[in-house]
Amino acid sequence: MADAPSHWLVKSEPETYAFADLQRDGRTVWDGVRNAQAANFLKAMKVGDLALFYHSGEERSVVGVAKVEREAYPDPSDASGRFVAVEVSYGRPLKAPVTLAAMKASPALSGMIMLRQSRLSVAPISNEEWKTILALAGEA
Repeated sequence: MADAPSHWLVKSEPETYAFADLQRDGRTVWDGVRNAQAANFLKAMKVGDLALFYHSGEERSVVGVAKVEREAYPDPSDASGRFVAVEVSYGRPLKAPVTLAAMKASPALSGMIMLRQSRLSVAPISNEEWKTILALAGEA
């Protein structure tokens, strides 16, 4: 599918797995996703795609960039065999975190899937949404 997204947003509770953990580890298995829609998004990820790393919970902000290193395979944490995992590597931190409030206040992000379906832990973002979030981080 030629128009498949190449940018993603992945969410994690920093107490569970923070961006600093990814920096330390260099690479990790992105597992434990049990929402069917989010799992389908994992299945659509391709090696080389980039993902914004979002800290959920109290922090509620995009803090860095990760890169997809391995496409979907059976999630080792899922005994049922129904769900998948991918592997991501550390990319870089953003110049400044981009808060959920800043994203919600940006008209350019009003259609963003993650803002409309906040329970998703993985979602595609458009090239324009990617550029907008990087600009909000002071990178444009």
